[in-house]
Amino acid sequence: MTDSSSEHAPGLSALGARLSDISSRHEGLVVGLTGSVASGKTTLANKVSAILADAHKVETVSTDGFLYPNEILEERGLTLRKGFPETYNVEALGDAIAALSNGAADFPGYSHVTYDIDPDMTRSIAQPDILILEGLGFQPLSPPPRPAREPDYLVYLDATEDDLLTWYTERFHRLWRAAEDDPTSFYANFLHMSEPELLDFAKSVWDRINLPNLRDHIAPLKETADIVVLKDADHAIRIAHDRIG
Repeated sequence: MTDSSSEHAPGLSALGARLSDISSRHEGLVVGLTGSVASGKTTLANKVSAILADAHKVETVSTDGFLYPNEILEERGLTLRKGFPETYNVEALGDAIAALSNGAADFPGYSHVTYDIDPDMTRSIAQPDILILEGLGFQPLSPPPRPAREPDYLVYLDATEDDLLTWYTERFHRLWRAAEDDPTSFYANFLHMSEPELLDFAKSVWDRINLPNLRDHIAPLKETADIVVLKDADHAIRIAHDRIG
């Protein structure tokens, strides 16, 4: 998501106000935020967190830290399915959510530069007023009220497939450019490609991996998410559905 401007602020403010209201009735609120790869989950989480921080203690964490390390994915033949449900350590994610409800928990970190788990990025978090847990790996959740091992509420960030493809290729291109100055970057593996070759490759990755994951595993969560947020081509958002009583 790009930097918010005046036309973007109302949707962000509305989501922040809604989560603030829910938090006032729910101690130690854990909000899951999911949606397609490249939908802007991390940026949305950070922007809403900044809005909430005026009145609440807020933490944001990515579920990427609960991906199995590349070594394990390779052993299991799952390297090309990274981001699919079976590539997440769902048990460890549930353990962390449950531990947080008792006071504090460790959340592992993931590097989008090396494309792997980074032990140095592990964060120990004491229970905040609101934890925004953003990313993939969420399973169909139990009906509310949910058990301690699941997020209390799920927010789904929705966008059209055409917009998602555009944002995905833009991000892939940006990281590829950055790799020119960082030989440790995963994207350095593609520096031998011309720009047209890279964009064709990025689209093929989208078509073979991310789009099937979206259609088969991520998008179905929209039907049961507690709040659905719709993002349009210029990155403005609005609450499309609010199923919380």
